Amino acid sequence: MNGTSSATAARAGWALALSGWAALTVYALADADPVRVAVAGAFLLLCPGLAAVRSARPALAARGAPMDPLEYWVLAVALSLAVDTVIIVGFYLAGGLISGWALGAVAAATTLLALPQCRPRGRRPPPDGPDGPDGDGGPGDPDRGGRGTPARDQGDPDDQGGGTDGDRTAGRRRRRWRWRKRVGGAGAGAAALLLVAACAGGGPAATVTVSTPPSGAGASSPTAGPTAPAAPGAWHLAFQDDFDGTTLDHAKWATCYDWNQDGCTNAGNHELQWYLPQQVGVGDGRLTLSADRSDTRGSDGKDYPWTSGMVSTGRDSWNAQPRHTFTRGYFAAAVRIPPEAGMFPAFWLLPASRTTPPELDVAEFISTTQYVQMTVHFTGPDGSPRDQWQRWGPQDFPAGDHVFALDWESDSLTWYVDGVQRYRVTDPSKIPDEPMELLLNLAVGYPSSPPQNVSSARMTVDWVRVWQH
Repeated sequence: MNGTSSATAARAGWALALSGWAALTVYALADADPVRVAVAGAFLLLCPGLAAVRSARPALAARGAPMDPLEYWVLAVALSLAVDTVIIVGFYLAGGLISGWALGAVAAATTLLALPQCRPRGRRPPPDGPDGPDGDGGPGDPDRGGRGTPARDQGDPDDQGGGTDGDRTAGRRRRRWRWRKRVGGAGAGAAALLLVAACAGGGPAATVTVSTPPSGAGASSPTAGPTAPAAPGAWHLAFQDDFDGTTLDHAKWATCYDWNQDGCTNAGNHELQWYLPQQVGVGDGRLTLSADRSDTRGSDGKDYPWTSGMVSTGRDSWNAQPRHTFTRGYFAAAVRIPPEAGMFPAFWLLPASRTTPPELDVAEFISTTQYVQMTVHFTGPDGSPRDQWQRWGPQDFPAGDHVFALDWESDSLTWYVDGVQRYRVTDPSKIPDEPMELLLNLAVGYPSSPPQNVSSARMTVDWVRVWQH
């Protein structure tokens, strides 16, 4: 390797070593910013694997197994995905996956893999003897203009007590070459271990999903819930329910909105259900909200074609006191939504003042079971109600439990799905600062009615948690 190519290789090594930290810098941009998406995506897809492949390449070449360009890039992408997967799974198993921390861990791993490549390399020493491996003259052949390589009987260049200056120079080259071979071999071994671990873990994944069959299906359910939020910070548990009994804990939950009068509904959405307490059940460690096609006359004098269930930490009636209200915190629930069309399951927060906006929707499913919608409702500068939202998916949400969570801070709102950050709002004018009640409900018919062949649906909840600082 000549001096120019050696310096170029060293610069490439430094670029790889610093690539992750550049991606972390860009990660501070808004979630949907195309620069953030492009830079972070390119780094995760290519840079960890490139660092690993570059470490392994000298060892492979020395063993007579050089890679062609296609093999090089395919292996780089595969190893990148392996590194990403191992780190994501490691964070998840440690108790919480935070995308920014995971990106930082990948950046650190890439730097460690790339650092041995950041030192300019000298020329590769030839095999012992004046000729190259083919015996027809090599870098040490005086007839070809190279420096002569001393024969072994002229003194051991590794012997600190003897040998000529040329001997010692050649010895240092050999030691450097052996060191690079060892580093390359270690890089190849690490890359192979990462790839095996990723394959054993089921391949790369952008989302870690907690999917659990229903109770009684022969699989365990995460009844205990997580021990800590996915969001960083010092937390204490302020509210929880694991639904371990056979009846609803009425000290924690009401079965209607604050305007409960022998049932209730959300007239503002023109929903089709009338909420009744008998549509709420607890058993087998789960809360069940049941929607059934059944003609019902509400206390408001209107007829409703469906009955359904909901729970709230609010009041039993308009003039009562709410059970629990929360101003900021980390709100999480493990929920399985129904697969039937025409349902409107939701996990959300409503002001204890009984006026909206504001409103915080941790998870809503509107006209779909494959995309979760995360929304903040707020008052615009002109006093009109506004909202800002984002959907994430596709995902087969009815297939199992999924943990939906919202980190409500004084200066930010951050939504998580299965421990992975999916949406973030930092505009202070959109962040509420007042007590709110927690709700889970199974509405029907918004924005469109269920098909005629749908006569019932069930939304189940494994656990609910609220943490606060």
